[in-house]
Amino acid sequence: MAQRILTLILLLCSTSAFAGLFDAPGRSNFIPADQAFAFDFQQNAHDMTLSWQIKDGYYLYRKQVSVTPSQASISPLQLPKGEWHEDEFFGKSEIYRQRLTVPLTVAEASKGATLTVTYQGCAEAGFCYPPETKVVPLSAVVAATATPAAQTESTVVLPRPSGERVGEKGNTQTELPFSALWALLIGIGIAFTPCVLPMYPLISGIVLGGKQRLSTGRALLLAFLYVQGMALTYTALGLVVAAAGLQFQAALQHPYVLIGLSAVFILLALSMFGLFTLQLPSSLQTRLTLMSNSQQGGSAGGVFAMGAIAGLICSPCTTAPLSAILLYIAQSGNLWLGGGTLYLYALGMGIPLILVTVFGNRLLPKSGPWMAQVKIAFGFIILALPVFLLERILGETWGLRLWSLLGIAFFGWAFITSLTAGKPWMRIVQVALLAAALVSARPLQDWAFGAPAAQQQAHLNFTNIANVEALNEALAQAKGKPVMLDLYADWCVACKEFEKYTFSDPQVQQALKNTVLLQADVTHNTAQDAALLKQLQVPGLPTILFFDAAGNEIPAMRVAGFMDASAFYTHLQKLPR
Repeated sequence: MAQRILTLILLLCSTSAFAGLFDAPGRSNFIPADQAFAFDFQQNAHDMTLSWQIKDGYYLYRKQVSVTPSQASISPLQLPKGEWHEDEFFGKSEIYRQRLTVPLTVAEASKGATLTVTYQGCAEAGFCYPPETKVVPLSAVVAATATPAAQTESTVVLPRPSGERVGEKGNTQTELPFSALWALLIGIGIAFTPCVLPMYPLISGIVLGGKQRLSTGRALLLAFLYVQGMALTYTALGLVVAAAGLQFQAALQHPYVLIGLSAVFILLALSMFGLFTLQLPSSLQTRLTLMSNSQQGGSAGGVFAMGAIAGLICSPCTTAPLSAILLYIAQSGNLWLGGGTLYLYALGMGIPLILVTVFGNRLLPKSGPWMAQVKIAFGFIILALPVFLLERILGETWGLRLWSLLGIAFFGWAFITSLTAGKPWMRIVQVALLAAALVSARPLQDWAFGAPAAQQQAHLNFTNIANVEALNEALAQAKGKPVMLDLYADWCVACKEFEKYTFSDPQVQQALKNTVLLQADVTHNTAQDAALLKQLQVPGLPTILFFDAAGNEIPAMRVAGFMDASAFYTHLQKLPR
């Protein structure tokens, strides 16, 4: 008897295992969003906690978490770091797994105050849920003290990725595409411009106080103190600008402000190209120079003060890059980033000075026309900043075209400049630059003349529907043909995979030749979108529904989750004709 029971148990286990193993793609049973991301909240006077219990195999997007207070004032939302997740269409995004806990401070809340909490997540198996919204009632609390940083009836959201459109209010910080370490390289590069490099021997002599026989250690110390003094000034500038950016962060994300900043960056770049000179007024420069010269060279305190004052003296070659960096970090509103970026920038400019002071002029390259080319190259680097800002307004497609235009301009200029070089090995560099310019031109070429036929994938010709009424009307007009309804959204990765890999397949298109094709775009998750999804009992995307000639859904044909072209073609063979 025991042996029979054991055999029965093994048989049941084996059946379950094989059923799961051979579960067809697109037929997975995804749980409702409320079960995938179990949301809860708790308020204790001014302290509030929002929490999500996330099921295994599911995750929440960090950038999609937002909180909007009504009749209440709350502190800025501070979310923990997530883990990085990358996909083909959206690039890198931070996500949360297992559990997310978010503390909030309710500075003040009147009777009837609420928090509207919005979040969105996906399943690892390729299934995304529409944005979920929960309205949380708040207990009335009285403000103890005024909190300048508190948010009152404004949306508090996380930083957007560079490709995301702007215009929403209430960002706390903005993610920037360049690391602060790039400031160190930029500072070193600025050191080799025509306004800076020739000054290093002179500055070195002033730092040493005219004494040429100091020990190496003493010379190194004095040069280091000079650079630290300069770095102190730049770091203070960075902190001030970042703090100002933090106070006006929402305004700095407005499209009109971003366009204005882009125009300023373009003007700064033009000054690096030599169209006009940008520097401090000569009277102010003279006053600062006299203050610097009044310090005693060769002494630690005097040299440090010289460096601090020298940080305020901007030459035509350094004004534009410094202004560009200051405007750039103002976008972040991050004090650590602001101070650190300017410190590294000053350190980069100071490294050549330290080398000259310790080892003499023999380490410096000879001055020449090449220094002017270095200055122009930095003009192109500054031009990358307005492209970054405008991409957030215009979207990814036009952003790619702007990057293409900048690449053509830079590599074209570098190629023309290299033609003056007579060394044989420069021919290899010239070929590489010309190839880079041609590659950069590809997005503009595709836009102007259309993508090559080999790259143009034939897409299914869908008829768009917006609501339940439009769906019913389209089903009535199908004239006895089967109908396929594709539910699509821009935030659905697998929906884009369907478009690129499945719907473009010739076999799939042939199989759907006599099928009426409908598509509902629920990207914006409007009331109409929500009503349509509720009517069709669709918890998330991608979901594809099939209807027979009478307009009734065929439940066995419903697809939830991604299917590749081969699996989807096989699935279509089951569609009644």
